[in-house]
Amino acid sequence: MHVVVFGATGYIGGRLVPELLHAGHQVRVMARTPAKLDDVPWRADVEVVRGDVTDAAAVAEALNGQDVLYYLVHSLVQRDFVDIDSTAARLVAAAAHAARVGRIVYLGGLVPHDDELSPHLASRAEVGEILRESGVPTAELRAAVILGSGSASFEMLRYLSERLPAMITPRWVKNRIQPIAVRDVLHYLVGAAHLPDDVNRSFDIGGPDVLTYLTMMRKYAVIANLPRRVVVPVPVLTPWLSAQWINLVTPVPRSIAVPLMESLVHEVVCGEHDIARYIPDPPDGLTGYERAVELALARIKNLDVPTRWSDATTSPAPSDPLPSDPDWSGGSLYTDEREMTTTASPQALWDVIEAIGGEEGWYSFPLAWSVRGWIDRLTGGVGLRRGRRDPRRLRVGEALDWWRVEALERPRLLRLRAEMKVPGDAWLELSVIPTDDGGATYHQRALFRPNGLAGQAYWASIVPFHNIIFSGMARNITGQAQAVEDETRTR
Repeated sequence: MHVVVFGATGYIGGRLVPELLHAGHQVRVMARTPAKLDDVPWRADVEVVRGDVTDAAAVAEALNGQDVLYYLVHSLVQRDFVDIDSTAARLVAAAAHAARVGRIVYLGGLVPHDDELSPHLASRAEVGEILRESGVPTAELRAAVILGSGSASFEMLRYLSERLPAMITPRWVKNRIQPIAVRDVLHYLVGAAHLPDDVNRSFDIGGPDVLTYLTMMRKYAVIANLPRRVVVPVPVLTPWLSAQWINLVTPVPRSIAVPLMESLVHEVVCGEHDIARYIPDPPDGLTGYERAVELALARIKNLDVPTRWSDATTSPAPSDPLPSDPDWSGGSLYTDEREMTTTASPQALWDVIEAIGGEEGWYSFPLAWSVRGWIDRLTGGVGLRRGRRDPRRLRVGEALDWWRVEALERPRLLRLRAEMKVPGDAWLELSVIPTDDGGATYHQRALFRPNGLAGQAYWASIVPFHNIIFSGMARNITGQAQAVEDETRTR
């Protein structure tokens, strides 16, 4: 069967594609930035179409000749995500009908029927309705909290439980939730490709356990061998206030925390399990909450996290200027360049560069990086807590602390685009130049394109710190490469 996946660079999409390949399907994916897929293990097994769900020509090309469309797109981090999502859904729905696609499969959110919906849940429900009215048989799978290593919901639960032995919480922590393991979500998504042609409806999907968020946190503490968590629910914490607290304590930024908190105000429990009439539950049954947490923690411990929530957050549009553009097209461009030569091999130097960030840090003035990270969190930015997916290898498009990997040319160039709150656009380039004697030259370039007077003032204010931070960075990175090289030679 020919299937196309919209949203393959996201958390669910990146895990669904290999499952579809394993099931014997021929898979095509549409990606706005195909380079994000360069390092995924299944890249050679799929066809990639460059495009965006708001690009009618690209959507038509991606849908041509396809039997099933998996629609896994959501613009949660953008301020006007409701309008963006409905516009994209209408375009895709019309294109799918015109291309005579046999089925659409959409992953939405579990919708309570007796409450006024948050903008997040209302938007997910609207997209499902638009797709079901397309004239193409559509299966909308509605899930609440998805439990899996790297999911936003799981990371929020994990960090709250691990970092706060005692906490004051909003009263919604006593609302009931029916979470589902990511493996079971994938099971239903793959099975939905074979639904009968007359099935055009939504299905509630959930795990076997119905719990309160309070119980989920306490059970997590037991599974993770943490002391019992003291939780005091109070009625005064609104979803918005709760999101500010989530923004400070967890890696989940405010832009994602706010709609997630608004959704948790509702009790989200499956109203039916009709999906089992068409797609039998997994042979060993649906995964319980405790088992799902154990599996997620095991993946994190074993550094086996194939996708993370931060993979799907919005990156700049392809039309945005790049620091590599000839005759810079974006106006003023300030640079800070450093260069150091080392007798360490180019590969040793590259290994240090690719392992930067996360637990390794940024090789210069840790306190300054930490303070800047906290300032960013307080202003609603991503801060440093996103860390990295893997301690040694990066992928184009993935989050690295407050940066996004924009270019990766092993073993020559790493370019990062800043996602911190700054009045302009910022990049950091780290590159390796082999020397004739077998050593290497480390080249470091920080770039900043200011937005207006505020951007000009920002750059002027941080220039005095560059000599400390960036010169120390160059010195310590080459020093670390030399130390690794010397250790290797003495073995």
